[in-house]
Amino acid sequence: MLDVVREYAPAKINLHLQVYPKRSDGYHPIESIFQTVSLFDELKIEFVGESFGCVVKCDSMQLPEENTLTKTYKVFCQETGIKLGISVELTKQIPSGAGLGGGSSDAAYFLRALNRACDYPLSQSRLEFVASLVGSDVPFFLFDGAAIVTGRGEKVKPILPRKDLCFVLVYPDVHCSTAECYSLVDEYYALGKTVVGPTLQEIEEMYYKPISEWRFINTFANPVMKKYPAILDALRSLELQGAEFVQMSGSGSTVFGVFSDDNLGKDACTNLRKKWKNVYFLSSSIQQDI
Repeated sequence: MLDVVREYAPAKINLHLQVYPKRSDGYHPIESIFQTVSLFDELKIEFVGESFGCVVKCDSMQLPEENTLTKTYKVFCQETGIKLGISVELTKQIPSGAGLGGGSSDAAYFLRALNRACDYPLSQSRLEFVASLVGSDVPFFLFDGAAIVTGRGEKVKPILPRKDLCFVLVYPDVHCSTAECYSLVDEYYALGKTVVGPTLQEIEEMYYKPISEWRFINTFANPVMKKYPAILDALRSLELQGAEFVQMSGSGSTVFGVFSDDNLGKDACTNLRKKWKNVYFLSSSIQQDI
């Protein structure tokens, strides 16, 4: 077993996100396309002798005592019976509360590292099950690339990722609680409002069509932007820069524009940085180039 390993956990965007009314178990079924992009958190994982426990350090933000990494560690040890002493140094590049899946990605890459370090006690199917216990979006990051995601997020169907896309992301520095955003969607449905998007079969076919033909939606967008107008302002800024498709990712607050021409995307990024502090020019990515 290596004493220290490093993992680079990518962000994701939701190209499409249809959220349905709450089920009897309290979860909202979704239909989504997840796409990883080239923005990464770094995890430095150190295996500490014969001790038992998991300590997580993050200089850039105050993590709660129980977070996705400590929860992953706890579930992994329960499922395998293995006892490990672990120290994790987390360097955040993915904004928190931005709809980019940073915490879920960190958890999945930590889980992958633990399983590999312990000589793969968990099969792929069991790994996916353990990931689902940690969080709804975590199983996707065991695959990366692109996938059709359904259920509450735990059902993942990998699809061939496109490599001809670039993305400009704007994070308007608005922190959206996932629970709050789902509550806003519940209120939206209670008022009789709906957003009708393409069917599950159509979204996979649409992914490979020209960007100008995309009709993807995000159920969160209207109610969340109504409460947080800065998100709508960021979206309109992307539209003015000529993005071929714009949308909000996840429950927000990050918005993204899709470009098929890298130079146009880079120009848009330069212009947007005159107004917005957090702007990213990203490619679709499966792993970090190091």
